[in-house]
Order: sequence, then C-alpha cells, then structure tokens
Amino acid sequence: MTNTKHDTRRSLERGGARLNLLILLVVIATIGYVGYQYVPVAYQASLFKVYMQDTVDKAAATGQETSWVETQLRKASDEYDVPPDAVFKIEKRDGRIEATATWTHPIVLPGYIYEYDFNHTVKSTSFLKKG
Repeated sequence: MTNTKHDTRRSLERGGARLNLLILLVVIATIGYVGYQYVPVAYQASLFKVYMQDTVDKAAATGQETSWVETQLRKASDEYDVPPDAVFKIEKRDGRIEATATWTHPIVLPGYIYEYDFNHTVKSTSFLKKG
C-alpha cells in the first residue's frame, strides 16, 4: 500500500520542472525584450547630452550666437534619434550659453507604452567664454 501512495505523489510532481523552466524563460525573454527596446533610446539620449555640452562650449569659445547652437542641435537630431517635435531653448545668461532640450519618446513594451522623457539643460563652461 505504501508503494501506491508514493506513486500517486510522484505522478502529481511530473511536469513541474518543465513549467518552472518555461516561466523562467518567459521572464528572461521579457526582460531581454524590454532592455532591447529601452537601452538604445537611453544610450542615444546620453550621447546627445554630451553633444549638447560640446556644442555650447564650442559656441561660447568661438563667440557664436544662440541661433547657431539651435541650428547645430537640430542638424544632429537625426543622428541621435531626437524626434522632430523636440523643443530647444537656448539663451545667453551671465556671459554663458545655456541650452535646454525637451522631448518624449514612446517605447513599446509588452502590454505597455513607456514614455521616455528627456529634459536636459547644459551650460557652457565659464573659462571658455570669449571676450
């Protein structure tokens, strides 16, 4: 009789490892897909932050106007995957050039659309200003 109880318990456990493996693979695939969608957007945004800083520093060092900075940022928008509706605000303040870029980039995730908000301000370094 004890042998029958043991067989019954064992038959209920069959397939449990496969189900756990399947759940684990689905979770890993979902995390991988989310990373695949999110990381390129965040990486391009971080590169654009560096480009913004370089541009305002160059403008301050060479005595360029704020319109030149905006033109340079708009030209680079395609390279850094900046949406065409991005808002750029460039102004001179205290002898320095300050640039702000703002936009939202939708990232499609499984069952959800995440809005990546970019809002970054850079100021030219004071030791580079001309004159």
